[in-house]
Amino acid sequence: MSKLLKEKLSTQIPALREEAKSIAKNHGSKVIGEVAIEQLYGGMRGIKGLICDTSEVGLQTGLVIRGIPILELTEKLPEEIFYLLLTGSLPNAEELNDLQNDLHSRSEVPAYVWDVLNAMPVDSHPMAMFSTAINCMEKESEFRTAYNKGISKDKIWEPMYEDCLNIIARVPQIAAFIYRKKFNKGDMIPPDHNLDWAGNFAMMLGIDDKDGTFSKLMRLYLVLHSDHEGGNVSAFTCLVISSALSDAYYSISGALNGLAGPLHGLANQDCLKFILKMRDDIGHSPTDDEVRKYCKNLLDSGGLVVGYGHAVLRITDPRFTAFLDFGNKNFPDDGVFKMVAQLFEIVPDLLKEQGKAKDPWPNVDAASGSTLYHYGLKEYDFYTVLFGVSRILGFSSQMIVARAMGSSLIRPKSVTTDWIKKEIAKG
Repeated sequence: MSKLLKEKLSTQIPALREEAKSIAKNHGSKVIGEVAIEQLYGGMRGIKGLICDTSEVGLQTGLVIRGIPILELTEKLPEEIFYLLLTGSLPNAEELNDLQNDLHSRSEVPAYVWDVLNAMPVDSHPMAMFSTAINCMEKESEFRTAYNKGISKDKIWEPMYEDCLNIIARVPQIAAFIYRKKFNKGDMIPPDHNLDWAGNFAMMLGIDDKDGTFSKLMRLYLVLHSDHEGGNVSAFTCLVISSALSDAYYSISGALNGLAGPLHGLANQDCLKFILKMRDDIGHSPTDDEVRKYCKNLLDSGGLVVGYGHAVLRITDPRFTAFLDFGNKNFPDDGVFKMVAQLFEIVPDLLKEQGKAKDPWPNVDAASGSTLYHYGLKEYDFYTVLFGVSRILGFSSQMIVARAMGSSLIRPKSVTTDWIKKEIAKG
């Protein structure tokens, strides 16, 4: 079992706890924001109400993990990113090898998981299968066992760490099994412990990868989607559930259910569907003029160019840039990918002309689906599972940190419409 990562966390936690305690004690009354009525009706958007030190998303920066912009991390392995999320620094060669060996040692999936998945209806959605597989392993929870035995509060992060590492180690094989079973791809492919976490996942999917670039895509994909601060639907759901001292299995399963929504994890497949529909409507691979005309007509009629605009960013999502660079390097002449590049050159100017978006730039979903499609992974319903495999790194790091810091139960106050009316009447 790995010692280096856990030991590093153990040495960091006391100082982090003391810092948080000091800030709360000495500056607890300082007001850092206010809430407008439109935010109450707008899903609490923009309200500052959480602490998330693993990553941040700035209006003009995009995703930054522990102070490092995501475009500086695209050559790293997902295991390195997980280490960075937890500790604030990238692992050296020894620390990386130690973590990888630990994940390999934890990766055996309980046999009953396969029984549960095999018993599910054939038309079950892959995300329902994935969430169920995580949840059914809850009996393995070291956190629940330790809590029931009366573990001290300052040690409660340790069994959470163990649960999260066990889940991370097992999800590649579970997700790959779901893909092969759901889409009739053949028997389960056994893992190869000589491969890295993402490379092993790519191999178990069974996608043709003669030149090794699909494995590279999986590494990139799992890095880019690993974390996105704490306020998005899935991360917030995970933190809320775990704040009740539910274990990682309950918390991650719930987070995946949030990720499954069309306004969150389903967005990449919707973007790809939009591109393929445009190609079909035009009848061939379109020229720039045809793309411009198609999108202008769509916008003029009140439609949307899917994948453009972001709830937070006011720049091109740097994760989109990473996928665009990958496609330009590895398959620039792919017809679907070329349309992604065409839209990027054309749509922002159209949106600016029409004043229809505060942010006319593409988000990550505008490109990610096209890269998967190139390699023959065309089963849209599985795309959110890929997202989930990656985001479990972020869920896990946020939960471990929250338990280490003794974070409180998340319980915001709700108000009634009558209360709002009375506040308005006060002037």
